[in-house]
Amino acid sequence: MRTPVTIRTFVYPQDYPAVRELWENAEPGIRLGRSDNPEEINKKLQRDPDLFLVAESGRQLIGAVMGGFDGRRGLVYHLAVASGYRNQGIGRALMEALETRLRGKGCLKAYLLVTQDNDAVNFYAALGWQPMDLYIFGKELS
Repeated sequence: MRTPVTIRTFVYPQDYPAVRELWENAEPGIRLGRSDNPEEINKKLQRDPDLFLVAESGRQLIGAVMGGFDGRRGLVYHLAVASGYRNQGIGRALMEALETRLRGKGCLKAYLLVTQDNDAVNFYAALGWQPMDLYIFGKELS
């Protein structure tokens, strides 16, 4: 990494505004919904707060990734790096830190969902993630 970066656990609510802004400016790859609102993020943190990571340079938040583990499978959500800091290994460092934490919980396999308009497909492939032949279904429950 060219920029000195610290990877640490997300702190709620202090980090939320900067992470939200990062997600909103992440170009087409991240789609935000109701589950990304502060109340829902706080709810997620009750389960596995150590799987939500941020990258900082100085005091500026420049990257984030949120993970989850249900006891069987891991899931990666919303990896984003600020545009001026991309291609410096920050996304890789966030993913490696998240994968290390997932393994530490006993996670044997993890998934990530990538929208078809997300340019990060090659990035994930370079990290060893493989496309799967699946249909993804979703349903709003409330």
